[in-house]
Amino acid sequence: MMSCDSFRTRFHVGSDDAALLEHVRTCDRCLDFAAHADPDVMFRSLGGSEMIPPGGLDAFVGGVMQQVRVRGMETAASTHTVSWPRRLAMAAAIGVAVFGATLVSRVDPPVQTQSIARASIPKTLTTKPIVETYDSQNATIVEVPTDATDDDVKIVMIFDENLPADL
Repeated sequence: MMSCDSFRTRFHVGSDDAALLEHVRTCDRCLDFAAHADPDVMFRSLGGSEMIPPGGLDAFVGGVMQQVRVRGMETAASTHTVSWPRRLAMAAAIGVAVFGATLVSRVDPPVQTQSIARASIPKTLTTKPIVETYDSQNATIVEVPTDATDDDVKIVMIFDENLPADL
């Protein structure tokens, strides 16, 4: 066992003496002294024989290389670029869609000459039953205001969980 005084007299920067490094591992005061003089002494004093990972060095290196390959594949997959012919095809498809939409939106509907005659014929457009009166404690009845001049036509919405679905 080395004393602290002999350690301080024998220690110099860059020392690889096994006895000195063993003393640094066990004495905190000498470790502080050596670290102020040479900060790398902490790494040299770690030693190497007891630091073999489980499974040996080959298993450790294999695991590290596997992680390197996985990370390399992740970056290769994330930086996938689209080729220029495919980009050109996508741009052409978008252009055709926009051009077609503008053509469809600018076409005027055909003028109907018989619309006046058809409007004068009364038609019954009701397919659901008409509710004349409805009284319920649980219902919410909403009357929608209309701009029509007929006072007979009213739009009423009834919200009630007890009503049949087809009403």
